[in-house]
Amino acid sequence: MEDISLVTVVFMLPLVGLVLMLLFARTEQGYRWGALVTSLVTFGVSLLLLRNFDTSVSGLQMVQKVDWITADSFTIRYYVGVDGISIWLVMLTTFIMPLAILASFNPIKDRVRLYYLFMVLMEWAMLGVFVAQDLFLFYIFWEVTLVPMYFLIGIWGAEDRIYAAVKFFLYTMAGSLLMLLAILWLGNKAGTFSLPDILAKLETGELSLSTNTARWLFLAFGIAFAIKVPMWPLHSWLPDAHVQAPTAGSVILAGVLLKMGTYGFVRFNLPLFPEASKTFAPYVAVLAVIGIIYGAWVSYGQKDVKKLVAYSSISHLGFVMLGIFALNPAGIQGGILQMVNHGISTGGLFLLVGVLYERRHTKLMSAFGGIWRAMPLYSGIALVIVLSSMGLPGLNGFVGEFTILLGSAGSSVLSWWFTFFAAIGIILAAVYMLYMFNTVFMGALDKEENKRLPDLNWQELWSLVPILVMVFVIGLQAGYFFKFMDGSVKELVDQVNTYVMTAAGQ
Repeated sequence: MEDISLVTVVFMLPLVGLVLMLLFARTEQGYRWGALVTSLVTFGVSLLLLRNFDTSVSGLQMVQKVDWITADSFTIRYYVGVDGISIWLVMLTTFIMPLAILASFNPIKDRVRLYYLFMVLMEWAMLGVFVAQDLFLFYIFWEVTLVPMYFLIGIWGAEDRIYAAVKFFLYTMAGSLLMLLAILWLGNKAGTFSLPDILAKLETGELSLSTNTARWLFLAFGIAFAIKVPMWPLHSWLPDAHVQAPTAGSVILAGVLLKMGTYGFVRFNLPLFPEASKTFAPYVAVLAVIGIIYGAWVSYGQKDVKKLVAYSSISHLGFVMLGIFALNPAGIQGGILQMVNHGISTGGLFLLVGVLYERRHTKLMSAFGGIWRAMPLYSGIALVIVLSSMGLPGLNGFVGEFTILLGSAGSSVLSWWFTFFAAIGIILAAVYMLYMFNTVFMGALDKEENKRLPDLNWQELWSLVPILVMVFVIGLQAGYFFKFMDGSVKELVDQVNTYVMTAAGQ
């Protein structure tokens, strides 16, 4: 029998934990701690994944491949592995989940058992998305993530939760159907759903796609991923979902789920359709820059602090998309790192909002003011996370944004104007984040209900401290993170550039 790979172990641990919870957990507290222990063990084993990763290898590592469904014309496989593109997204998932679960201990008091089962199921499905190397397997996990998030919003969300949950589900499902059609067509044409096998056939000429076919397939995959990011103008589901979701739901949504869209572009669109990627790069970059400016501008106009953070995601992920479609190593590496940075910083912001909401049961900025005097520890942590979201040098957000702008400025397919307008987005980010911080934390403590607010408890502190640590670690040791990406990203760019140079010579 084939040895079980470490990737399979990490990927399957949440499922094992879920089964054990169903079999042995008898109380609500049992489910709470069962989910937390499951996520912590998964994170611990994922560190072994990181330790065993060979940075000198550009291809897939710790691969497991088993035939699942075999027919005359195609084969569907359980095919998993990690490379420099996916390793940090796997780590992000296993890092964020224990924090989200811990942050749920006090707020979630209704249907506790069901809640934590959905949380563990969510982790399993998200890991599946990042490790799957078979298109059909990828699609299964892509769809499975919809179910727990739909219920997390629909059951434990705020007053308009049903509307937000249905809107989230329908938007994502509409894009998913287009991707399914593209997967079915491509798998039938190639005789396999295995991504490495399809890429090998494209390279050898055994499988060829006409220019028009490749572009249509690019759009089918791209629309599904763009909705998930979400890119402007396909973003309208996101603010509703964030505002209505429970705190942990928002943390997972911002921290990991949105990255499935940006990851999809890097994993599938760029290597499968390099000519189409080159052709559409300026158009995607235009939408990305509009998203950067629009997200920042609309954020400034918000009165609800949670909605402000939600719209900021549109702006931040616009940077990621700009980096990806610079189609050079600096841009793509910056984009991947910024996926991680956004997950950490924005996940932290939603945790911070959740702390205030639990105390005051309002998200209106006007309800606060002078919070620093009442909650100094909380406010100090908030300041660092806000500055990281702004991209202050020395913190994590700066490295990602700087590298993206470097990639954009040096891109052979994008003009300098994209870099210019994206840089304006950085200035606007400082405006709306400092406005929010000043309104909520600074000024006079003149509202009686705010004077008695308790500072962070142990559960809140331990859900925020790891975020704080990673803000500095990435900001000061970014080279360590780039080292893991180098080989895989350079191989991807070389593949795309073959077509870019060919097109330029014609």
